[in-house]
Amino acid sequence: MSIPTTTLPSGDELPVVGKGTYELESDAVKTPVETALETGYTHVDTAEGYMNEASLGEVLTDHDRGDIFLTSKVLPKHLNYESVIEAAKSTLAELGTGYLDLYLIHWPNPAISVRETMDAMATLKSQGLVRNVGVSNFDRYQLSAAQHVSSVPIAVNQIEFHPYFQRPDLVEYCRDNDIVIEAAAPLARTDVLDDPTIQELAEKYERTPAQIVLRWAVEKDVVVLPRSTSREHIEENIALFEFELEAADHARIDDLDRGEPVYDDRARSWDDDVWGMAE
Repeated sequence: MSIPTTTLPSGDELPVVGKGTYELESDAVKTPVETALETGYTHVDTAEGYMNEASLGEVLTDHDRGDIFLTSKVLPKHLNYESVIEAAKSTLAELGTGYLDLYLIHWPNPAISVRETMDAMATLKSQGLVRNVGVSNFDRYQLSAAQHVSSVPIAVNQIEFHPYFQRPDLVEYCRDNDIVIEAAAPLARTDVLDDPTIQELAEKYERTPAQIVLRWAVEKDVVVLPRSTSREHIEENIALFEFELEAADHARIDDLDRGEPVYDDRARSWDDDVWGMAE
């Protein structure tokens, strides 16, 4: 199965469905990713903080690197210039590859200058260690600041996005600035699958609730990164391109927006080690 792509500012093609690997630590990542690659996925998303890069690298050795769009992310505690460079090189070594197709700031860190971080990202790009750079979990204000100080295009903003949390202002800003939106937790970590509207549409289209939600996002030009582990669900999550939602049904899902995140609520403790700010 050939997965459609969207074009990044560099001209690189980003598959619109990717294999998410959040919470698949260490060897738990191997079978789901191998299954995904066998099934037709060509886009794999990981992160320094997922603690699975070395195991993922073992899987990738059996595949042609040029056929895979590979993304990783740098932890927020590593956003000063030298730490970004060191983290990227460590990620490349763990993954067993010479470059990343996309490297993201995993979360903004208010204790570290975004100018310093974006300067490091530009260096990595100039050295050929990353082909595209971007951010993750940035709101409109943070994204505009990063753009203002960056000498290279910010290609992607990976955010929480699903029918219950649609973030229209941020989505509009990204589209106006040629920034691709990637949906982390596109199924609201399964919360949305039991919604009566989604269940009704799944029955109407003879598809799974997950397929209805993912198809809705893809129709909004959002790249989706579902994290499934079973072969059945992994296969279902890319079987999105043989049907379309009727405009009225697409609008019904639009109407489900509650402004309710499942993880990006911005109410967090700075004592978590990922921030590097614990006293």
